[in-house]
Amino acid sequence: MTISTRLNDYLNQQNVMYNVIPHHHSNSSIGSAISAQVPANQIAKAVILLDHEGRKLMAVLPASDKISLSKLNDEMMASYQLVKEEQIASMFNDCEFGAIPPIGQAYNMSVVFDDKLNELDHIYIEAGDHESLIKLKKSDFMQLMELAKHTRFSHEVYH
Repeated sequence: MTISTRLNDYLNQQNVMYNVIPHHHSNSSIGSAISAQVPANQIAKAVILLDHEGRKLMAVLPASDKISLSKLNDEMMASYQLVKEEQIASMFNDCEFGAIPPIGQAYNMSVVFDDKLNELDHIYIEAGDHESLIKLKKSDFMQLMELAKHTRFSHEVYH
């Protein structure tokens, strides 16, 4: 498997140019960063959340960071919880398990992204498999995030 079909179609519909960066198989966004020799803070990862009414939200943050649910919930005036991994697989059935592209709009999902991503020149995202990253210019990533909310809700974790 390479780039997810839905992601590829969505990027093409949005006229977003991108480069596919192949790398050795990895099981995490940090592993992808190491394998592709990309700084972990430049990889945007997705965390899927659910509120008490069943509404899904994709939180997008740097791979080097950890989500602060309390900070996000305060900022969003909501009560989101992490979605169980078994439920996530069915939401992203064109992707390998655990390789979620952080472009929720391609999956009809609301998105919030961490403002730290706005500080980068390039952003790398999972392509939907464990052997490819997609490199986007900041302007293209911001175009994809145009309708998304944004705030600061993560903190760096030292690996």
